[in-house]
Amino acid sequence: MKSSTKDKIKGTMREAKGKVKEEAGRATGNRDMQDRGIAEKAGGKIQRKVGDVKKVFGK
Repeated sequence: MKSSTKDKIKGTMREAKGKVKEEAGRATGNRDMQDRGIAEKAGGKIQRKVGDVKKVFGK
């Protein structure tokens, strides 16, 4: 599997995990967990974009 595809898959998984943490934190009133979820979701988006860029440049 290409590096770009791996980054896109891992990024999507991180986004999903972050969304779950964010929603769980919101539901329980745990602001710290909600913030960690938001940060993880953002990291996943960045990782997905890195995969897109690698694909464009053929790496």
